[in-house]
Amino acid sequence: MDADNEAKGKVSDQAMQNPQALAALQDKIDSVSHSASIMDSLPKSVKRRVNALKNLQVNSTHIEAKFYKEVHELERKYSALYQPLFDKRRNIVSGEVEPTDEECEWQSDHEDEAALAEDLKKKAAIEEKTEDANEEKPKGVPEFWLTIFRSVDMLSDMLQEHDEPILKHLQDIKVIFSGPDQPMSFTLEFRFEPNEYFTNTVLTKVYKMKSEPDAEDPFSFEGPEIIDCDGCEIDWHKGKDVTVKTIKKKQKHKGRGTARVITKQVPNDSFFNFFNPIKVSPDRELDEDSEYTLATDFEIGHFFRERIVPRAVLYFTGEALEDDESTGNPQPAECKQQ
Repeated sequence: MDADNEAKGKVSDQAMQNPQALAALQDKIDSVSHSASIMDSLPKSVKRRVNALKNLQVNSTHIEAKFYKEVHELERKYSALYQPLFDKRRNIVSGEVEPTDEECEWQSDHEDEAALAEDLKKKAAIEEKTEDANEEKPKGVPEFWLTIFRSVDMLSDMLQEHDEPILKHLQDIKVIFSGPDQPMSFTLEFRFEPNEYFTNTVLTKVYKMKSEPDAEDPFSFEGPEIIDCDGCEIDWHKGKDVTVKTIKKKQKHKGRGTARVITKQVPNDSFFNFFNPIKVSPDRELDEDSEYTLATDFEIGHFFRERIVPRAVLYFTGEALEDDESTGNPQPAECKQQ
């Protein structure tokens, strides 16, 4: 009995130390209490019918789960149709392909803007003739992805000054959906040109998903949710790892009283920590900071998939940022952490 009381005390202490867990627990208690009070007030014959309705609701939830699985299959199918367009985007950005004059035409929304654009075009043509023929011209769209990282708050929060020279070598980001016979997931592939920082040409982040109602709480199901993620190992060139920094520290010898300077490596803030996420373990509870970090990671992964990759040029120009501000860009329920 003492052991049971001690265990309950530990659970209570953990809940008190975690406000989010405490709030979730309180919401659940309130929900159960409200449900119980209504059910208690019903005649037995009505209770019986309400239980039948709840069973129907469970069946509905399982159908909803199947719906989302088919949506995932549709996403995978249409991803293959989008990919040739995204490949051409990559080739233009990297400078491998020069678009034709016809492909570069863009219809202005206003006649005065079109007239101004024409004047600027004539002026640019005159200036181009006077330019030195040997002057180097930019290749592709320089710093395309880095500009996006700088512009989007969610990404710029992770970005450090020492990350920027590396991200100048980022040529493309791809989303790959899991196959029909695989557990539901999606993979982000960050493709780099050869560079002085690491040997990898592709860095990956896999987000594992769940689209099944919980057996113990089926009514909590709100669609697919990200439940875990895996990064990858970055093969840094010597002295180029921006995820660690070297510090010097004086250490005093206890016996002799002399001091010596030792150096050691400690973690360093960097976007590239994105590829070394916190691991979820059923045997270990995460602290509040880790839970927040993981939930943010899931949110970022979903944002790459749903917004950044499909609409990259609009984030580069800033037009998508204006759309996000006008709509508030609500985050979907898919980013929940179990």
